[in-house]
Order: sequence, then structure tokens, then C-alpha cells
Amino acid sequence: MPTPLIVKHPIVADKVRQIRDASTSNSDFLRLSGEISRFVAYEAFRDIPTCATTVDTPVMKGALAVRIEAQFVIVPILRAGLGMTPAVQEVLPHHRVCLVGLRRNEETLVPDVYLDGLPDDLAGAPVVLCDPMLATGGSLVCVLDMLRSRGAGEITVLCLIVAQSGLDHVASHHPDVQIVAAALDETLNDVGYIVPGLGDAGDRLFGPPVR
Repeated sequence: MPTPLIVKHPIVADKVRQIRDASTSNSDFLRLSGEISRFVAYEAFRDIPTCATTVDTPVMKGALAVRIEAQFVIVPILRAGLGMTPAVQEVLPHHRVCLVGLRRNEETLVPDVYLDGLPDDLAGAPVVLCDPMLATGGSLVCVLDMLRSRGAGEITVLCLIVAQSGLDHVASHHPDVQIVAAALDETLNDVGYIVPGLGDAGDRLFGPPVR
């Protein structure tokens, strides 16, 4: 069972402090989501496979270099996963983006799929799942079940903040999935939010939904 990777870096820790702050504006929250996601993605793909190639520089032809050839499927869980996606796209040069939308029932905490943009057959493609807050783990397990049923290859989950209970829940259903995050919080409150957390990431990115 892979051990969750929590990025340990003072710059990341400082950005996590800022994104947690209740006074952080929507625009700054969006910027910080991208900045933290970039660091998380760098760490997640430190050992990404490469192949040897050459490049012509201004002063030398055929200089030795490496190339990343893997084509990733990036899957943001809506809405909040959209705040992470552009940064992850910048890190991984070859990709396509497929959207999955979930709503959380605030009474049962059970996720409901309202948008399924996944291909019918992923044909073993590596998948990067963007989910800013891993709280109970219910939404993440739901999407992981969808990905596995359609033949996904190696799956990497990128988060901003994770809770231990959510990690445990995901591991009990999908022990082979690697999870990488910027911070680990220990507890949830009585309505399933991570504590201290940062609140509802979707609301803080886009404002509360119209009811």
C-alpha cells in the first residue's frame, strides 16, 4: 500500500497558511491553489519515465536531453478541482482533460454524479485526479471506482489538504493509488469538513452556488 506523500517545504507551508486564511479573497485563493498544485505535481512526478533524445541549442547541435512522452488523463472533480487543473496541465506536457462533477448530500455525505465526462475505455492511460480536499473520501472513492471500471492505468491523486480518515477510507478501497498533498489534517467536524482545513474549496474559488 503506497504511503501518502505530504510535501514538506517551507514555501509550500507558507502558501498553505495563506490559503487557509478566511480573509483570503477568491482571486488570491485561485492563485494559491495553482501555486500549491504546481509544487504538489512536481513532487508527485519526480520519477516520471523519460526517454533519451537530443536538442539543438544556439551553440550546439544534438545536445543530449530527455523527453516525457506519457499522455496523461487529467480529471478534476468539479467544482473545486478546476482550481488545480491549469497548474497540473503546465507541469505535464502531454494530456487531455476529462471532467467529473459530484454533488455532496449534506445530510448523508454521499456523492451524487451529475457530470460524467470520462471516456468509456481509458485503455490503460495514466490518470491524474485533482481533488483539493480529501475529507471523508467518499467522493474520491466514487471517482476511483469509475476510473477502474473503465480501464484506467496508474492513478495519482493530487490534493491540497487531506484528512487521515479520508486517506484510510480510500486506502481500504483502492490501496494501489498514490495520494500526494500539501498538508495533512487529523480530524473532521460533525458535517464532514476538514479541521482546521480551509472551508469549502469550491465556494472559496467561485463563490457559493445559487440555490
